Amino acid sequence: MPLHSTHHIYRHPATPWAELRVSARSSGCYRKHTHAEYSIGIVDEGEAVFHHPSGPQKVQAGSVVLIEPNIIHACNPNQQQVWSYRMLFVEANWLHAQVAAQQGRVEAVTALHFASRTLHDPATSRWVDQLCQPSLTEADAVQQTQQLAQWLASILQPGAPSDQPQFPVSLEPALQRVHGGLDMGVTVGDLAKDCGMSPSQFTRRFKGVMGLAPAQYLQNLRVNGARHLMAAGASLAEAAHAMGFADQAHMQRAFKLRHAMTPGSYAPRRTASG
Repeated sequence: MPLHSTHHIYRHPATPWAELRVSARSSGCYRKHTHAEYSIGIVDEGEAVFHHPSGPQKVQAGSVVLIEPNIIHACNPNQQQVWSYRMLFVEANWLHAQVAAQQGRVEAVTALHFASRTLHDPATSRWVDQLCQPSLTEADAVQQTQQLAQWLASILQPGAPSDQPQFPVSLEPALQRVHGGLDMGVTVGDLAKDCGMSPSQFTRRFKGVMGLAPAQYLQNLRVNGARHLMAAGASLAEAAHAMGFADQAHMQRAFKLRHAMTPGSYAPRRTASG
C-alpha cells in the first residue's frame, strides 16, 4: 500500500469561477455532503463507490463523475484500497450564464442537470482528462473556459435534477431560514420550532426527505461557508469564527470528514505579507 496520499488544489486568477482538486493514492472516506458548485471529475486509478440519490454506482479508472449543486453524495474507495482522481468545481452562477449564452437563451438559467451522473466511454474520459488539468498560463485558462463552457452546454439540460429532494411545505420555514443566510447560532430545536414540530419529529421528517439529519445538514453548510471564505483568502481561524465553529480544531474535524483533506491543505498559501 502506498505510504501516503497527496491532495492539491489548483486555482488560476483568470478563472476565479473554478478550482481543481487533484488527489493521488487516497484512502480517505467522505461523509455524505454537498457542494454549492457543479462538479466534474475523473477517476485516474483504483475503484470507488459513488453514493448519490439515484446510486450507488461503481466507478473506476476512466469513469467520469458529474454532480449538480446541493446534491447529497459521497464517493469512497473500497475498504483498504486507494484511488486517485481529479475534480473540477465550477461556480453555478458562472456556468448558468455560460450555458444561457451558448444555447442562445433569452431567459435566465437558474438550474441545470446532467442526464447521467456517471459516464464511462473513452471519448468522454479523454475530454474530461483534458479539462481537468491545472491551468499554468492565462492562455491555458482562456482555452479551458471556452472548451468547458461548450462541452457542458452540450450535455446539461434545463431544470433541477429529478431525484433532488422535494421539500414538503412543512419543512419550508426551516429551509428558508438556513438558506436565506445561515444563522450561526441556529439549532435543530430552533428549526423544529419554526416548523411547529418537536425536535425528534422534525429530525425524522427532515432526514427522511433530505437523507441527512438536520444537525449534519447544518454542519455541511458551515463547512461549505468556511471553504468559500478560505478560498477567498480568509485564514483558518477567521473562517472557523465566521461560520460558528467552537474553534479551529472543531472546523478541521468537520472539514476533513466531508473533504478527506485538512482545511490547511485546502486553503491558498498565504505569503508573509498576506
